[in-house]
Amino acid sequence: MSILNSMRKNYVLDANVLLHDPTSLTHFADNTVIIPIDVIQEIDQFKREMSDRGQNARQVSRLLDELRGTAAGGLAAGVKLPGGGTLKVYCDGMDQLGTTRPTLADDNILRIAQTVQQDEPDVPVIIVTKDINLRIRADAMGLRTQDYESDRVGLSDLYTGQIELALAREDVEKFDSAGSIALPEGVVAYPNEYVLLKPRDGARRTALGRISADCRQVQALLESGEGLCGIRPRNQQQYYAMDALRDTRIQLVTIMGKAGTGKSLLALAAGLHAVLRSRNYKGLLVCRPTVPLGRDLGHLPGGIEQKLYPWLQPVFDTLEFLFDSAGDIAGRKNWRELWEAGTIEVQPLSYIRGRNIAHQFVVVDEAQNLTPLEIKTVITRLSEGSKVVLTGDPWQIDNPYVDSGSNGFNYLVNHFRAELLAAHVQLVKGERGKLAELAANLL
Repeated sequence: MSILNSMRKNYVLDANVLLHDPTSLTHFADNTVIIPIDVIQEIDQFKREMSDRGQNARQVSRLLDELRGTAAGGLAAGVKLPGGGTLKVYCDGMDQLGTTRPTLADDNILRIAQTVQQDEPDVPVIIVTKDINLRIRADAMGLRTQDYESDRVGLSDLYTGQIELALAREDVEKFDSAGSIALPEGVVAYPNEYVLLKPRDGARRTALGRISADCRQVQALLESGEGLCGIRPRNQQQYYAMDALRDTRIQLVTIMGKAGTGKSLLALAAGLHAVLRSRNYKGLLVCRPTVPLGRDLGHLPGGIEQKLYPWLQPVFDTLEFLFDSAGDIAGRKNWRELWEAGTIEVQPLSYIRGRNIAHQFVVVDEAQNLTPLEIKTVITRLSEGSKVVLTGDPWQIDNPYVDSGSNGFNYLVNHFRAELLAAHVQLVKGERGKLAELAANLL
């Protein structure tokens, strides 16, 4: 352990860290956590929002109020945190009304970090912020800084959900005929992890399988048959995805891939198939976060359906394509009659809070734009008999509060990889068209 890691440190937290994770102030071991009073005022501005960010702001305020009651000298003097360490609210720069000087919040954070460093020159001061520009400014001023990374999962470290195994040719042939084979000794794998079996002699014949629940066998995939609502797998990873989507024992499926790999198409096709043909679920619920691409258009005119239509149009486009491709799905010729009957629900993800979702096939599209807390909110809404599929493209994130390592989709994949009721598939090859695949890879 380095000297820096072994000695006490002063961490100065930015508002975006607390809004990202309300419990973050308890995640700094035995060190001192400093919250500038400007940060509390900034958080107060979000408390009235009826959103996850607003809920986080309210949770931060409640937590600080609870800690305030345990401090003999108040938060300014310092209070012991449940997990160790000390919390202080830094009030330097306040006027008689308890408000701070009219300067930018980032400027105040930098000034406070400098003051704390001068007061305790032997104790390292580290600004913790998710604001890249603030980290750059702090570094230019000679101040240590870091991102909040307790829930960060980098793309290079993310579980892919698939492995390759080289076996003797006769073992691959045995798997083809028997439908299963013992997992070779020394191979470490997770339940429901997908496997490409390849002959060691270089023969072209390969086989696809899935790790069993006890991680002792490789089992054959479910037969794809006629596909899902006219959609058949076009590559190895799509076979994996279709297997996970059709297996009712798997209640949580995460499908990751760049634009054009077929994530949303496969998920919605599986949902329609499960509801209309297999009848394993009573309805299909499709949710999307309302995060704009580029400049926000502001308030949209019309009633609630007209306001939400632009956010949900990609889902409607995919449903239209599926019915056009299949022609007829269990006697239904278009998705609109299913929508009017309530069999299909399409809504923004912000409406899911407080719901109890039972016996539904749930698709959460664009899940890379969600925070870890929002992901938890979604998954905890599901009751018995439901299945949830989350699609995500961590290379295309529009939410300014998360990035390719801190988004909730990566967080979910990382935490559920060893669970029996979950499966993850990473789609690699684009199937939308040559131009779309080139754009996804080159731009």
